Amino acid sequence: MAERPVAGQPAVDRASTEYVVRDLRDPDEIRAMLAPHRTFSAYALGQLQPGLFEKTEWHVARGAAGEALLLHSKGGLGNALFSLGAPGALEAALQLHPGPKHTFLSCQTSHKDVVSDYFGIPRNSTMVRLRVDRETFQPEPGNATRLSGRDVFRVNNLYRADGTAAFYTADNINQATYYGVFADERLVAVAGTHVVSPVDEIAVVGNVFTHPFYRGQGFGRLVTSAVTQEVLKTCREAVLSVDPANVAAVRAYGRLGYQEVMRLIEGPAARREAGTGAFVRRQVAAIRGRRYGGELVTVQPRTRKEGDS
Repeated sequence: MAERPVAGQPAVDRASTEYVVRDLRDPDEIRAMLAPHRTFSAYALGQLQPGLFEKTEWHVARGAAGEALLLHSKGGLGNALFSLGAPGALEAALQLHPGPKHTFLSCQTSHKDVVSDYFGIPRNSTMVRLRVDRETFQPEPGNATRLSGRDVFRVNNLYRADGTAAFYTADNINQATYYGVFADERLVAVAGTHVVSPVDEIAVVGNVFTHPFYRGQGFGRLVTSAVTQEVLKTCREAVLSVDPANVAAVRAYGRLGYQEVMRLIEGPAARREAGTGAFVRRQVAAIRGRRYGGELVTVQPRTRKEGDS
């Protein structure tokens, strides 16, 4: 008689799945994969714009258990990773293309276990994705000032008020949409955009920050309103992400008409493995996948504990 697994010990399904991983360079093909999930994929859609697309790497993994899209981008404020699709297919893509050592993740909640095997991520990485459109937007009365590259010194000083490093450049401000509130000629609140895509008519709002001495006065809501109002001139909708534990911020955005549409994983991450492992795996996968026009990867089922659903 076969022995039963001891409770708490990993039980492994012996079935495995093969995936073919290919590079993608056709923006229309990529857009077709992103479009059905545009609220979640807003940042990735923005990376299809000329000037940003040239700084991206796109990989798709396809197999009997589904497909996944993986993006590594270098535009904007630094490295970013975006993923969409089946977790097993994402694991195949990450085995070969984990990206740079440090990045900023934007993944579906179903990807957390897979991504955590490759990156160290913050515990509080589950965020709320909020959305607003021209019909639901409720602008905040008051005056905010459009910022430019000339204000970059003030912007960096403000973001550093809570001890966080900030290294914005004048181009970062000029190439985005930033608004601020001044008190006694001092910048005390700011909000901006991560990306704006007039082609896809969607924008990602973020980088909202108010100096600790000036919080509770509605300045964060005011600058977010100003940025949102500006981007909705060319976009049908805008999205932003917020920590659900930040009840005050969620309430403030709600007053502007932003509504929760989903949860996602977002936050800074550091890759666990040195790049040499992925390099070797790519060489092997390329040989195995020649006949399929890509890289062939075998993904073993993830271990689970007896009793897990």
